[in-house]
Amino acid sequence: MSEAALDRAFAALADPQRRRVVELLRERPRRAGELAAAAGVTAPAMSRHLRALRDGALVEEARGESADARVRVYQLRAEGMEELKRWLEETERLWSEQLAAFKRHVEREG
Repeated sequence: MSEAALDRAFAALADPQRRRVVELLRERPRRAGELAAAAGVTAPAMSRHLRALRDGALVEEARGESADARVRVYQLRAEGMEELKRWLEETERLWSEQLAAFKRHVEREG
């Protein structure tokens, strides 16, 4: 994941309403109106939240079950979540290595 893409993903997750949307989408894909009602926000506000989550590559539009092409159904984008997970694991490994090196240093000096 590029640095710019990572920045967009973290910016999208910085907002509590957008994290709520991710939690709701973990259960199942949902229509935008459903998400707005569940999160207690207006449709225009939900549209902005979904745009930020799409820009962060965390959600995607899926085909709705209805015959109405205007119905937009959103679902989590597994690839985006995997990329975030990979970045977090790499960061954790770096910190673990740094802390282990610091511990060895302190024990040698002590």
